[in-house]
Amino acid sequence: MTTFAHSDDSVVVIIGSGAGGGTLANELCQKGIKVVVLEAGAAQSNASFINDEWKSFSQLAWLDTRTTSGSWRVAKDFAGLPAWICKTVGGTTTHWAGASLRFQEHEFRTKTVYGEIKGANLLDWPITLKDLEPYYAKAEDKMGVTRTNGIPGLPGNNNFKVMYNGASKLGYRDVHTGNMAINSQPRDGRGRCLQLGFCFQGCKSGAKWSTLYTELPKADATGNFELRTEAHVTRIEHNPAGKVTGVVYFDKDKKEQRQKARIVCVAGNAIETPRLLLLSASNMFKDGLANSSGQVGRNYMRHMTGSVYAAFKEPVHMYRGTTMAGIVRDEARHDTRRGFAGGYELETLALGVPFMAAFLNPGGWGADFAWWMERYTQLAGMWLVGEDMPRETNRITLNDKVKDQWGNHVPNVHFDDHDNDIAMRNHAFTQGERIYQAAGAIKTFRTPPYPSTHNMGTCRMSARPQDGVCNAWGQTHDIPNLFISDGSQFTTGGAENPTLTIVTLAIRQADYIAQQMTARAI
Repeated sequence: MTTFAHSDDSVVVIIGSGAGGGTLANELCQKGIKVVVLEAGAAQSNASFINDEWKSFSQLAWLDTRTTSGSWRVAKDFAGLPAWICKTVGGTTTHWAGASLRFQEHEFRTKTVYGEIKGANLLDWPITLKDLEPYYAKAEDKMGVTRTNGIPGLPGNNNFKVMYNGASKLGYRDVHTGNMAINSQPRDGRGRCLQLGFCFQGCKSGAKWSTLYTELPKADATGNFELRTEAHVTRIEHNPAGKVTGVVYFDKDKKEQRQKARIVCVAGNAIETPRLLLLSASNMFKDGLANSSGQVGRNYMRHMTGSVYAAFKEPVHMYRGTTMAGIVRDEARHDTRRGFAGGYELETLALGVPFMAAFLNPGGWGADFAWWMERYTQLAGMWLVGEDMPRETNRITLNDKVKDQWGNHVPNVHFDDHDNDIAMRNHAFTQGERIYQAAGAIKTFRTPPYPSTHNMGTCRMSARPQDGVCNAWGQTHDIPNLFISDGSQFTTGGAENPTLTIVTLAIRQADYIAQQMTARAI
């Protein structure tokens, strides 16, 4: 691996190595641009991943102190764990299930299409689906998304077959094993999926796309790349002219370091990215970097979520095969006759025994809880994921009473469901139960809305500087050489899993950064 001097102010510094940061790094390196990636976590590998839910959680999760507030159940049951954001090379691409869905055209124009919704801070994206279509195509090819580019879909496991049976009886038509960034056949030097069933614990076979073993090794091969692991960034610095000049971080030996930079791209996820901008406040930027609008940290979205599980007379063994093994897309449309704006997906979800015990009904005990756990092999499960409303009050702030191991204020994550979210969740619960009842379920169970893994917003794109944090390219309105390169830049969340769109935006952003550097504009 190439190494760059800490004083080298010609490099692009990227904070985070996940879907946004890892993809951006490779794209820039392929264009001959020098890149230093600072990743707070350690590097794992296919060999070191652990097919055990709790041990893997300790290996991959971001366990640094956080706090929560608001009416969401997470604040009650898991106050220190508002979201599973991975602290490891590859970021959340080690933990995700592989679902790779394009946003729909109307989801880029929610303010126009949905109109005024009380209590929602809706805003049209400054880009359209047409703008992203060529980049979506590049992302799907890069990631090997099934059902695109002639790549066949993955086989359906029993969990999917149960869902398909029930959904078909209800008249649903858009039901299949998904558009998945998991190899259904050998591709890109990686083998096909072995159906091990531990997609959330890191893919030991390497069939699932992850920047850990796709983008980052390719970036390294260019000679333009350096990855520094266990590098925890605490501050972004700037000069008197207001341009960023580098970052301060603690290395793996807990020594403070300073890396100079021509450009800084923040890809720390929708909690840590705004936190870092707020921690970087100065006399010039008293409210934090890129925050003249006051929107840094606001409009936190996590998707409308919930789960439905069903017990059957015969074994299902839902845990055999990919974690997300199928999807019903018919409800993803915008149709206010259902009593809410936006739409949702119904996706199969199989949790291992430890997570099922933790998330089925946190704090639950007694005969009913035992009844469900005893029938674990007979259960089928699905996750509900839909568009939640952006709200200014749902936000990331600095907790002025709690500090982390580096002496910095920890992020507080505040979230309250919007009435639209609740109406959508109730509709989705009902439809999920109807699917399983149609398939012959003897009993169904609605879980609370766990987990929170689709973290978006908090540094949103906007056409006008006063409405958001960055422009259509993820370039902050206030500071031309500071970029947002992760799901924080989402203006709204759509009904779809966000990873494909994060990768798509990173590919597009790399083109823009390269053009701006060539033109000496930044």
